[in-house]
Amino acid sequence: MKNIKLNSYYDVIIVGSGPSGLGAAFKLAENSNKSILLIEKKKISSGGLRNDCKQNYTYPVGFPLEHWEKDEAQKLLVEVANHLKPKMETRLNIEKYVQRAQKLDVNILAIDQAHVGTDKSSTLIKGLIDQLRDLNVTVALETEVKELAANKKELTLSNDFKIEFENIILGPGRADYDWMQEQMDKLGVGYSDNIVDIGIRVETREENYPIVKEYYDPKILFPNKVRTFCTNSGCAHIVREKYKGYYSVNGHSMSRDKKPNNLVNFAMLKTIKLTEPVVSGQQFGKILGEMVMQLSGGSVIMQRVGDFRLGQRSKKETFNDDLYDFKPTLSNAVAGDLSLSMPAKILRDIWSALKKLDSIVPGILHPSTILYYPEIKTYSNKPQFLNKHFMVKEGYYIIGDGAGTSRGITAAWASGIKAANFILNKS
Repeated sequence: MKNIKLNSYYDVIIVGSGPSGLGAAFKLAENSNKSILLIEKKKISSGGLRNDCKQNYTYPVGFPLEHWEKDEAQKLLVEVANHLKPKMETRLNIEKYVQRAQKLDVNILAIDQAHVGTDKSSTLIKGLIDQLRDLNVTVALETEVKELAANKKELTLSNDFKIEFENIILGPGRADYDWMQEQMDKLGVGYSDNIVDIGIRVETREENYPIVKEYYDPKILFPNKVRTFCTNSGCAHIVREKYKGYYSVNGHSMSRDKKPNNLVNFAMLKTIKLTEPVVSGQQFGKILGEMVMQLSGGSVIMQRVGDFRLGQRSKKETFNDDLYDFKPTLSNAVAGDLSLSMPAKILRDIWSALKKLDSIVPGILHPSTILYYPEIKTYSNKPQFLNKHFMVKEGYYIIGDGAGTSRGITAAWASGIKAANFILNKS
């Protein structure tokens, strides 16, 4: 914990410095004299704001329809842009791809996008934190909240220091779902956790996926709830992220200042909605991730499309210079067989979507293309909200991707504004 002196009371405490927490903090600080404490357990905000920092500015991408109307979302996106100051990517003529997609019952969305890059995102975040400090927000980095009190507006930090509050906004993100569930159980807040995205990350040469030259992050929707997600090109690479009990893959891209490696990667995800008796998306994702850990010896799996089509596993020696003319950017992935570790229903729908994509953008299923597994995106908890401003109890608000109020940076920031607006209006 950093050496800063904290008060024993604040008008508003915000837990989590991701985009949802930042959105709430800026709205409150710029429009009131309330005492505000922003708590972040890490040295710097993580999640999408830190990793790649790709932003979408077109409704409904990132905005769950049960929580958002178009007019409201578009209005708040203007506020988001005023703080993030996006430099929009150019989207050229994609009509030929759209026409091909329509023939296959596939929908390509036209989205206004901006991209910062992993190498520049920390500078952006630090600048935002400095602005909040200038607005008299107390920012406590490397400070962890242990628990909330059940019957009074009070939280306890990991060093047992207690702080009271009038309002608290919780935006801890998807990774801290179990902590969030514990707090909701204590507060008597109902929630569900029955949706999860399971899929793969595809890596290939840019020449095999030329649509990225005209549309930076193509948003493509396929039948059976399969979609592309988080496309990275230019200087692009794949990383392995540690979750509780397993690894998931993810994609990054650097800013345009970095030398390109001429590779592209993107996720193909299928949304799964669970019903009785298995109702936890978090646990389902964990089970699948743990299975991969067992089969790979503690890592993630990769398989070449050429091997997959032949019905044979990839081996280390098959990643050679014959057709395979680029090296995997995730060097610690283990060559293996996706069909042994991914449920057949999920794999079948994703492979069907990939074949459609290969008809829309011919080349993506080149034999050298690599399929990494697993990529798991949890929707975390969906609390039972008391109003449209994400209040779960008088003075308590839960926002961001970790609460199912958003799916991405800009919508998460907007959810923070929405909660803050309610606090401002009731003052």
